[in-house]
Amino acid sequence: MVQDVKRISTYEWEVPIGTVAGMRVPGRFFLSESLEKILEPGAVQQLANVATMPGIIKNSLAMPDIHWGYGFPIGGVAAFDLTEGVISPGGVGFDINCGVRLLTTPLAEKDIAGRRDLIDTLFSAVPTGVGAKSAQKVSAQALDGMMTKGARWAVDAGFGIPRDLVRCEENGGMREADTRAVSERAKQRGVPQGGTLGSGNHFLELQVVREIFDIPAARAFGLAKDQICCMIHCGSRGLGHQVCTDHLKILEAATKKYQISLPDRQLACAPISSPEGRAYFGAMAASANYAWANRQLITHTVRQVLEKIFSIDYHDMQLVYDVSHNVAKIEDHSVDGKKIRMCVHRKGATRSFGPHTPDIPAELSEIGQPVIIPGSMGTPSFVLRGTATAMERTFGSTCHGAGRVMSRTQAKKKISGREVAASLAKAGIIVRASSDAAIADEAPEVYKPSREVVQVVHEVGLSLLVARLDPLGVIKG
Repeated sequence: MVQDVKRISTYEWEVPIGTVAGMRVPGRFFLSESLEKILEPGAVQQLANVATMPGIIKNSLAMPDIHWGYGFPIGGVAAFDLTEGVISPGGVGFDINCGVRLLTTPLAEKDIAGRRDLIDTLFSAVPTGVGAKSAQKVSAQALDGMMTKGARWAVDAGFGIPRDLVRCEENGGMREADTRAVSERAKQRGVPQGGTLGSGNHFLELQVVREIFDIPAARAFGLAKDQICCMIHCGSRGLGHQVCTDHLKILEAATKKYQISLPDRQLACAPISSPEGRAYFGAMAASANYAWANRQLITHTVRQVLEKIFSIDYHDMQLVYDVSHNVAKIEDHSVDGKKIRMCVHRKGATRSFGPHTPDIPAELSEIGQPVIIPGSMGTPSFVLRGTATAMERTFGSTCHGAGRVMSRTQAKKKISGREVAASLAKAGIIVRASSDAAIADEAPEVYKPSREVVQVVHEVGLSLLVARLDPLGVIKG
């Protein structure tokens, strides 16, 4: 722990101004005592570094899944004034709009328990892993549609139903997308990867709703105990990674051009209103749209597989919600009683909009936005709901997952993927992956306990528990 950090309540900690030279606002993060013991000092340092950036509003924030990242800590949230503030790829990440969606089914646990053939069929149907290519052969014209319209492009092309769009953050697309700011190299990487799962922490899981904490909210979200759901976690694949790589170079030059002083070059940024800032924002939005379309294509494939195997209706598999983890958006929030339009960066953090917020589905206005927090292969995932507290304290933000405690390199050296798969099989969880290494570097023990991370945001009130979902079948990238 950084020496100057102060504990200000049971779950809240402050990094005071002065911890790093040039801090404009304090840092704030949320953590339990046991999670504090495994907190990386480097992540706290990054949180303080972010607080030095021009135009930052109120606090530099981090959620209980905080860990070291590129520039910003993962689990970081920062909002910037549109006039004086900046936009930074480090506050979004390389996997732009890495996000997660949850699909309900009319199936029960007894229908799929032990069904390795089902997991094998899904593994064959959804291209998975590094360099995976889509069987759907996305054309250059279709790619443009994915980048400009997002999930709507997929639904209009027959890969879903109109209601899916209502249950996506931003209705599955950002209007600010500018494909002119996306390089040809990024587009080339995107063409073969639409509808693919990708590698790293991306996954497709069949889960069972094991516990309900909030019956009215669960009912509104379409969740019931013993119900089978499918969780899909992936992002913008090589296209988004290339966009980040391309614009980091541009913004490193812009940092010098606009004479912005930063403690870490990984915080490279530009004024939001500058040509460089607008170009990155447009390319990032295009990448985010591609990610929404990508998750929509995978959802369509899952529906087709389950429809064929179980003779259930395509329309009976409803989308609960789709949330983004790595994105910057223009939003309105109240600060000290004043409504301000700002650019909110969420890197490894999830939107958690409360009841009566205009940007959530009308039918969920009384409940709040569904918040989906994935576990780590052998651990539970959780559905929560957004709160007024999050709107007041964290610009409508909460955690995004468990947060790593071991690097992928360390995991591959210390853990056997084959042994992890065998151990999970004994627990009734079937795992398929592109390699044993892919299982090893995403083993449950390389992450913080998902229950404890979620309990912190529940206790603080940044999002409230609705349901727990346990994995039965896992496909890893």
